[in-house]
Amino acid sequence: QGLKARKVLHGYLDKLLRDKLERPEFKESQDAMDILISSAKEHGKEMSMLELKEAAVELIFAAHATTASASTSLVLQMLKHPDTLARLRRELADAGLGGGPAAAAAAAAGTAERPPLTLGRLVGLRYLDCVVKEVLRLLPPVSGGYRTALKTFELEGCQIPKGWSVLYSIRDTHETAPAFSSPLDFDPDRFDATRAEDSKERFSYLPFGGGVRSCLGKELAKLILKVLAVELAGGCTWELASAEYPRMQTVPIVHPVDGLHVRFKALPTDE
Repeated sequence: QGLKARKVLHGYLDKLLRDKLERPEFKESQDAMDILISSAKEHGKEMSMLELKEAAVELIFAAHATTASASTSLVLQMLKHPDTLARLRRELADAGLGGGPAAAAAAAAGTAERPPLTLGRLVGLRYLDCVVKEVLRLLPPVSGGYRTALKTFELEGCQIPKGWSVLYSIRDTHETAPAFSSPLDFDPDRFDATRAEDSKERFSYLPFGGGVRSCLGKELAKLILKVLAVELAGGCTWELASAEYPRMQTVPIVHPVDGLHVRFKALPTDE
């Protein structure tokens, strides 16, 4: 059934992609596939129709569940670490992106207006970047992946023949890599420029996989998480609606068993 569904989906994508390829290259608006095609051309590669179809399927389906997983983990970690949330709110307030009493008073007085949330402003939120990176390190949505050995090699005394499929664990790597101090602790500051633990050792940090087959939508995923964090931290409070934190399941993707039940409230504006 899965193969039949793939064939039907590829049939729809075939016409859409051919229409896209026949359009003028320079147009006012671009979607993810336009950017992918343009990027491939810039690197001297013409993607085949099959490659484009598979990339589109990956963007549609792989991004849905994994982004939901990471978003849930973000909300969960902010619940568990109110000091991190408070610090993030201070950064947003300093950038004019905060909410609550101060923002409401400024708006009422006509002295301030929240600036648009542009890509440039998101890039400037350094602590937000650290928080998102640490969420993805501690609770990577996908626990591992497969690679095919292109040649026979030896790893710690074991020979891996050419053609074998090798499973690598993202979660175990993040928990055991020597680059990370206290790897089981939630510590966004490990990604600060003064520590930069993710740059100490190649492939010690790989929430989106590594090498040429790393996740196609990784930049989009990080952007979604940052926008979510800004909107929630800047405009809401939330509390756990269950008696205790849920147990986390790692297969097929990281998710809380029976869901994460949370009560959201708008930040008060009258204090």
